[in-house]
Amino acid sequence: MRNRSGQQVWSDLTMDKHVSNVCPAGFYRLRQLRRVRRSLDSESVATLVHAFVTSCIDYCNVLLAGAPKATTDKLQRLLNVAARLVSDTSKFDRGLTQLMHVDLHWLDVPERAKFKLVSMVHNCLHHKASQYLMDCCIPVSDVASRRHLLSARHHLLVVP
Repeated sequence: MRNRSGQQVWSDLTMDKHVSNVCPAGFYRLRQLRRVRRSLDSESVATLVHAFVTSCIDYCNVLLAGAPKATTDKLQRLLNVAARLVSDTSKFDRGLTQLMHVDLHWLDVPERAKFKLVSMVHNCLHHKASQYLMDCCIPVSDVASRRHLLSARHHLLVVP
């Protein structure tokens, strides 16, 4: 079943089917890029990895916020291989975390999903998003019957 954004979601609302489709395609693209790695400069490799792999990981990843670790770990392995390809390090080299966070400025998959969710809510609250998204992000202080609640003073949102 597909939702409105084109993501594949099972009837039990997990993202397993989507992740199972993204990972093999991403690993295939990385294998193809590794074959031509020597003939490209590092900036070109980084651009191609971003275009073909990280963009697939980031596509609608807001749906992965709060997903089980087993689901996000599959995408994290793909992201780790992409980082190793960009940095031209081998599988057994140490320092992958530092490489991803410090050198490449990449977040891990769960943090990427949370960051995208937070930025989407920020855009909704500042009227920089689509109307259908802004309709989902309603501050408690904007609801007349809830203005007196403690949650209104803490700038929380209404849970639909």
